[in-house]
Amino acid sequence: MRNIAKVVGVTYLVALGFVLSGCQSGGDKPESTVAATVNGRNIMLREVEQLINQQMGGKQAQLSMLQMAQARLQVLDSLIKKEVIFQRAEREKLLPTEDEITQYVTTQKRGMTEEEFQKQLNAMNQSVEGFREDTRKLLAIQKLQAKYTSNVNISDREVEEYYAANKEAFTNRRGVELAEIAVDPRDNGAQDDAKNDADAKLKIDTIYQQLKTADFAEVALARSEDPSNIRGGDIGFATEDQLRENGFPESLITELFGPMEVGSYSAPVQFRGRWFIFKLKRKQLTNENRTLESQGVRPEITETLREQHQQVLNAALLEVALNEAKIVNNLAANMINNPSNLGLRPAAAGAATSQPTQAPTQAPAAASPATSTSSSPVPVKPAASPK
Repeated sequence: MRNIAKVVGVTYLVALGFVLSGCQSGGDKPESTVAATVNGRNIMLREVEQLINQQMGGKQAQLSMLQMAQARLQVLDSLIKKEVIFQRAEREKLLPTEDEITQYVTTQKRGMTEEEFQKQLNAMNQSVEGFREDTRKLLAIQKLQAKYTSNVNISDREVEEYYAANKEAFTNRRGVELAEIAVDPRDNGAQDDAKNDADAKLKIDTIYQQLKTADFAEVALARSEDPSNIRGGDIGFATEDQLRENGFPESLITELFGPMEVGSYSAPVQFRGRWFIFKLKRKQLTNENRTLESQGVRPEITETLREQHQQVLNAALLEVALNEAKIVNNLAANMINNPSNLGLRPAAAGAATSQPTQAPTQAPAAASPATSTSSSPVPVKPAASPK
């Protein structure tokens, strides 16, 4: 499995704001307040509030006045950039067709019934039409980026220089690559949700029997109660120490590194308050140093460098689009004009007038991968370079 660090750039940034959810939290009448305009097109305060709600899991009232102001500025900045780059795609006539939008929506619905899909949309306060519109923008931006980055070429010299500078990172460490199916007895609103201990035990046992005749990734996608389900349960590569740090029982670790064969899966095991079934996708029993001529090294480095080039080009494309756009940030101007309360009036019920007992230390980052809600027992942490 390739495990390569990627330069986080505009692709993630502009895509993050598309699926918006939740209720409004302000006294600023966000449904009718224009937070900013991009070339005369409005970005409403409700969009800002909805994205904050999504990132905070509906707990934005815990933010202090200062934290809410920071959150609003960060989220609005991401929405402005998304709108700027989308309008550039519009001008270059790179909008997707209705068939392309339908195909993307169908892919997102894979493994879900129509009722489950609608339930997810309702939880995000999103309509089917709104989801299709968000998809239209996402695909348009991807088309624009591809126009300027698809022809990136990486020379042999670049590959060799990269390897020479990162030799120590080209080591296959002793460890295992896993996929999981998780069942949580708590009522968490997940698909096919188990709501108590008895339901969870029954569900995991049923899944265990189902796996005898079904594909693990498909079952994970359809039934696992963890965000890793969208990756077919894939939770990445981990060493023995990393497994212990994440609470894996010693008996399971011994099985994974011992008799368990690649491609097989464990019996249901309970720890950290949840039930799990793990599939062993790869096993590396010794550390192995890889040379530039080792199988797969050159292609991995080439792909890493290509992605880094593309991220830089995407950032440059955004910068050009921003320079060409006429942007009016009403939210920021309102904060300057009302410095005593940062223009919130108030931002959320109780949030502007009282400090929570244990408020988050900072506002949610509008475009950071750290906002992922994954609760997999093995955090997927990219290495500094290809394995």
